[in-house]
Amino acid sequence: MSQLPRPGRALWKRLVVGGLLIVTACAGATSVAAFHEVDKVVHALDQGPKLNLGNDLSEAPVGKPQTIMLVGSDARSKTARDYDGTARADTIILVRLDPSKRATAMLSIPRDLKVRIPGHGVAKINEAYSTGGIRLTLETVKQLTGLRVNHVINVNFRGFAKAVDALGCIWMDIDRRYYNADQSYATIDIQPGYQRLCGQSALDFVRFRHTDNDIVRAARQQSFLQAIKQQVGFGKLIESRDRLLRIFGRYTRSDIRGRGQVIALLKLAIGSVSHPVQEVHFDGADLGPSYVTASPATIKRLADQFLGVKTATRRSGKARRAHRRRRRSSDSGSAGLVDVSANTKQLALQAINQGRTPRLYYPRLATRSSVVANPGVRAYALRGPDGRIYRAYRMVFGGVGLGQYWGVQGMTWKDPPLLNGDHEVKRMGGRKYSIYYEGDTIDMVAWTTRDALYYVKNSLSGALSNEQMLAIARSCRSL
Repeated sequence: MSQLPRPGRALWKRLVVGGLLIVTACAGATSVAAFHEVDKVVHALDQGPKLNLGNDLSEAPVGKPQTIMLVGSDARSKTARDYDGTARADTIILVRLDPSKRATAMLSIPRDLKVRIPGHGVAKINEAYSTGGIRLTLETVKQLTGLRVNHVINVNFRGFAKAVDALGCIWMDIDRRYYNADQSYATIDIQPGYQRLCGQSALDFVRFRHTDNDIVRAARQQSFLQAIKQQVGFGKLIESRDRLLRIFGRYTRSDIRGRGQVIALLKLAIGSVSHPVQEVHFDGADLGPSYVTASPATIKRLADQFLGVKTATRRSGKARRAHRRRRRSSDSGSAGLVDVSANTKQLALQAINQGRTPRLYYPRLATRSSVVANPGVRAYALRGPDGRIYRAYRMVFGGVGLGQYWGVQGMTWKDPPLLNGDHEVKRMGGRKYSIYYEGDTIDMVAWTTRDALYYVKNSLSGALSNEQMLAIARSCRSL
């Protein structure tokens, strides 16, 4: 178990979105007409001080889409090396609730983005919070994006660990070892491989940013949100709704008040909760040593993407599969694969020496830049939800980009939550594979034997091409 971290620089991002949808769905799952459930949400929102933002917010017509700005403020430890006596907005996310679209759009604004803060000159966008609080942050975001904002929710990350525990913890695929023992920053020690993350460990995972950047952390948090949506159904939400609402009310501040505003948001949330969360990636930005910079044209393009998520009728499932086939057939990324069987076979032997494992499969191919990352391979025992102990191992590879790690996992647990969700089945070389996507990028290629499950997992940001993922999976051989 990791130590209790001090409040630090990093806060969670995508999870705030998940919390919003989860909490609103709790009341909405039974029926918006059940006013006693609506009143629970109203009461929860009334627990914290109201954000009085007046005319700075736009009023959306009844039943029309709404944009919500989520802000996580950074509370730093006075013993931390970077503490300067101020609070900054570590997290700024725009969420678009629009049931007519095929996804819930989400735009995360890098906290180090170089902007002009109204009345205060050029600075990082997170400094708007320390300078003028929520109101100046809202004004800066509106000026930057040109978007109308209907509601603002200010979140304190301390409730996150409690919310994860209330949901019964989350099963996660951890791409590599996360470790920091320096007490001046948030401590963490999470090993790689598929495992169950509870409150504090989950918070450690999503807050980590010591050896990567905001873009990688955004992808990490997105993966956690997807795991929440994958594993937490309406039954669990209904069961835990009172506890979740208490947590939500205690650790948030918002302008949202009254039954009318709550019902309007609940209706939108209910219509959107079954949709995937589609992140508008901050493509086109430059990551400098001090600032993230983006041109006005880039910001305009991102804002347009945020408002214009494609509708569900625009492309059928059959059309999406055809598009993926065309993408794979035109992808030339497999050219970077080389034979690494001598090294990976040694990793398999090391796993055997560490303890009992399922039958070992190791990749004979890897990208030219891939390197074995610490700890290289980990053999471990995994306790499932039924209390049964499963044998497992994880091979970890880096070298494909900052904060990007891919891996090969095997375990005797053959039906974990990881396999829930849409996928394609394809037979190649006598083996049947289940292929999972993030958008049009292959995120995971899995197969099963009589005794175990195996899969190749892409990096957080999908550094391996579709052809590379398929070729690596096909190259895996047993020891």
